Amino acid sequence: MIRIAIADDQQLIRAGFRALLDAEPDMEVVGEAASGEDAVRIAREHRPDVFLMDIRMPGRDGLWATREIVADPSLGGIHVVVVTTFELDEYVTEAILAGASGFLVKDSEPSELIRAVRVAADGDALLSPGVTRRLLARVAEGVRAPAGAELGALTAREREVLVLIAQGLTNDEIAQRLFLSPLTAKTHVSRMMGKLGARDRVQLVVLAYDSGLVKPGWR
Repeated sequence: MIRIAIADDQQLIRAGFRALLDAEPDMEVVGEAASGEDAVRIAREHRPDVFLMDIRMPGRDGLWATREIVADPSLGGIHVVVVTTFELDEYVTEAILAGASGFLVKDSEPSELIRAVRVAADGDALLSPGVTRRLLARVAEGVRAPAGAELGALTAREREVLVLIAQGLTNDEIAQRLFLSPLTAKTHVSRMMGKLGARDRVQLVVLAYDSGLVKPGWR
């Protein structure tokens, strides 16, 4: 069962998300929040697997809540998916740096919301929407690779996997593209994180852009 929490200051949106997700046999909404402070409290009380996080809320906003949740080692199993109203929300780039696992636009299809929750719960970043690729490209322009991050330490196969991660593919999709088992694809990703000192898949994408391995607009 995937445990989900929802943070949004609009009750109708929370109710709509809850109804959609609770209808899935493998999902359960365990908490709702209307502010950043409430979101952190819900995270600590209920330990959801996925937290759908609005950015603009009264009091402490979703960026603050994302930082608090990601920075708390006791909440390491929570994957934050930022839910934004506008594709070019100026605050979403900050959410990447705060540790968000992905993004979802509020007018997305219901099936995309369900997919986003499953992808995040599986430990993947939701990187496929075009908005995310553009935002990651913007982030990469101003983010330096962590100290000691050298792509030269990667094998040819790992570099190939990194390019596919930057294109937004999940582990399962990478496995299909490269004729690997999903476990092997996941192992490549884990090894790259260790070699590059990357915190998560989103930071791997930033490194791929920052190093010049991929460039905005490449497919």
